[in-house]
This record gives sequence, C-alpha cells and structure tokens, in this order.
Amino acid sequence: MKPRSKLRPLFALLIFALAMALLNGVNKQQLLDSADAQEQIALVGDGKSIAAGDVLIAEAFRSGRSNVQVGAEGRVARILSDDNEGSRHQRFLLELESGHSLLIAHNIDLAPRVDNLREGELLEFYGEYEWNEKGGVIHWTHHDPSGKHAGGWLKYQGRVYQ
Repeated sequence: MKPRSKLRPLFALLIFALAMALLNGVNKQQLLDSADAQEQIALVGDGKSIAAGDVLIAEAFRSGRSNVQVGAEGRVARILSDDNEGSRHQRFLLELESGHSLLIAHNIDLAPRVDNLREGELLEFYGEYEWNEKGGVIHWTHHDPSGKHAGGWLKYQGRVYQ
C-alpha cells in the first residue's frame, strides 16, 4: 500500500469533521431555506464523507462520546415498532459498512415518517449520535422548530425527510 493512500481516510475524516463543525453553527431554518441544504445532503452522500462518518461513529462509540453530529449511510437491518411515549419516534436499526449497528430514532411529530421503509435498503442520515452499550442512537434527524439545535435529516429512495 502506498503511504499516500493511508492518509486518505484521515484526510476525509478531517474534512468531514470540519464540515460538521461549520454546520453545527448554522441556523437550521436558514439552512433549509437555501441551496445549502442540498449541499449538506450531497456532502454526506459523497462516498468519502460516508466513510468518514462511519469512522467518526466508531470512534465515538469506542470513546463513549455523545452529542456528536454525524452523517453516514447504512442498510436497514431491522424495523422496530414506533416509540409512542412522549414525542413519537419511528425506530429502526441500521448497519453501517463497518458492521457497526445503530438505532435510528426519527421524531415523527416533527418530521414525516419514512415511507415504505424496507429491510436491506440503503438509507443516508445526518443527526446527533448518543452513546449506548448496544452501538448508539442517532436522533435529531429532523429540523429544530426553535432553531437552536443543528437540524438533521434522513434520505431514503431519493426523498429527504426532515
């Protein structure tokens, strides 16, 4: 392996981390009301950024970190029943390319339910990672009505849910 190719994943992770830090400071409504929302979705959809997101999630899990804004892609491994306690959440398990599993908790009181979700299908996401011993949870996959938290989204079969 060439020394240069060993640096590519690190470089992709650095770019992704910088982009996520910048996006954390952006007001969600401004983001949604502009072409920047599509650029943010395209950023995560880039193969290098997806790989960097996978690495970032694995590192957050290893170190027990929470409140980490991440974006990546995974396969729907299992569809779970909705959580109807308090705010309602559509729940499903995703498996990342690395083999890491995550629970996605998508607030369906603030964003539309992901239509026709099927096991084995790819889904892209941007949200907040919370550590747990089972692999972690991604939430805030929706806009923040108060505009105080970085908004997130899910992208499935070409449609964005936010």
